[in-house]
Amino acid sequence: MDAVRQWPWQVSRGRAGLFLVAICWPLNWLLPGVRTAYLFFPLWLGYILTVDALVQCRAGTSLWSRSRKEFVRLFVLSAPAWWLFELINQRTGNWEYLGTGQFTPLEYDALCTLSFSTVMPAVFETAELVRTFRRVASLRAGAGIPDTPGVNRILLLSGVVMLGLTLGWPGRFYPFVWISLVFIFEPLNRRLGRRYLLEWLRRGDWRPVISLSLGALICGFFWEMWNYWSWPRWIYHTPGAQFVHVFEMPLLGYGGYLPFALELFALKNLLAPGPELKL
Repeated sequence: MDAVRQWPWQVSRGRAGLFLVAICWPLNWLLPGVRTAYLFFPLWLGYILTVDALVQCRAGTSLWSRSRKEFVRLFVLSAPAWWLFELINQRTGNWEYLGTGQFTPLEYDALCTLSFSTVMPAVFETAELVRTFRRVASLRAGAGIPDTPGVNRILLLSGVVMLGLTLGWPGRFYPFVWISLVFIFEPLNRRLGRRYLLEWLRRGDWRPVISLSLGALICGFFWEMWNYWSWPRWIYHTPGAQFVHVFEMPLLGYGGYLPFALELFALKNLLAPGPELKL
């Protein structure tokens, strides 16, 4: 059977993914006591496998089918990438985890690392899924951004200033967390010969940016929805934005997911050159 005519449940990893989601989602919401610390990883692994199978069915290729080794490496890269944001959050205090006092420091760090390992695979799988839709794939070239040393110096300086403002005055400038790192890491990736977004943007091709941003926004919806009735779970402290919540996240906070995906892309390319994403 032609792969693009299949459905996710006709692919073995799609069946496995749907099974994990079907089991772990209700257990994560309904079991008493501490459960999310142990169910977060299999729930999101189920999501990742399901989306990968869906991408395979729609495009005939996916992260898993192109290279299982690179697919696994995304999990390895993801954990240190998110720990960087946790380190910055020690200063900004924009989120905290409730119910974590029942774990030893070693247990907490190990369970967090396992959970954080799903962030990059989830976002990049969903970005590839977004890219398969005709409305995104057929977008015409728009305004380009010059890929010159001067532009890259401006990006790097802007990122450093934004990060400095965030760390110096977190109550006012904390939103810069979600854009400053991409401005810092993109010029570094260019210098190191890694993939970087201006490769596309200089031609006016905004499809990778759109795919990544929408992919993170979709993941953000599932993160917040599955978190709402979880335990342990996270809550937010976002000065000036604590109104009109969708689950625990203030509505304005969802805007942070859009540039967050670009930071993940830059971090992935900085940490390792692969895997190649179909964006």
